[in-house]
Amino acid sequence: MLRLENLTKKFGDFVAVDNLTLEVKSGEFFGFLGPNGAGKTTTIKMIAGLIQPTSGKIFICGIDALKEPEKAKSYLAYVPDQPYMYDKLTGREFLYFIGGLFKMDKIEIKKKIDFWVQHFEIEKWIDRRIEEYSQGMKQRVIIASALLHDPKVIVIDEPMIGLDPRSARIVKDTLKQKSKEGVTIFMSTHSIEVAEELCDTIGIIKDGKLIAKFDAEDIQKFKQSQDGRFESLFIELTKSES
Repeated sequence: MLRLENLTKKFGDFVAVDNLTLEVKSGEFFGFLGPNGAGKTTTIKMIAGLIQPTSGKIFICGIDALKEPEKAKSYLAYVPDQPYMYDKLTGREFLYFIGGLFKMDKIEIKKKIDFWVQHFEIEKWIDRRIEEYSQGMKQRVIIASALLHDPKVIVIDEPMIGLDPRSARIVKDTLKQKSKEGVTIFMSTHSIEVAEELCDTIGIIKDGKLIAKFDAEDIQKFKQSQDGRFESLFIELTKSES
């Protein structure tokens, strides 16, 4: 599970994330929506340990991520919106590198690589250098790398970037299956349709603050009572004040 308590991040006088508190339970698929600059990526980077919060706490599987970062990260997978990969490595070499970072047994790494390479249909490309990859191919490899060590919590930022329809379907089905297996998923996306399709709960952030939280039943009730589009509620909640 993932729990944030009064999480705040300031850059000088600018408050990027403002006293954010929420909990995502085991097996819950949480969608994190908000307009540009709302604080989504800053929140994700704090969870992943890439930037330190100004104040507040982060718990991953009950572990204080600020006090025991290495232990907490052993349960975590992080997929950024623009993944950094080593261009001179092949995809397979990159996956072995990631498995080594998590101190996985070499036999287990090979077994997992073989499985995910087939699952994401990247057999033809896995032994080519990453510099030859398209954005979508990189995205499939980076998601495969995130799943190698069987994480308990997956934090993912804009997972569908660069994916063709078939690849997007594979990624969606994979993430949904992981949540059914008890994995906690925290997903930031600009796609309301993707969030509606996959998420059990959707939170909306604006100006660094969580302004609304809906479960699937809430969303369906709203759609039935209004124009049938959750997008309408999102636009209303996040519109700029004049």
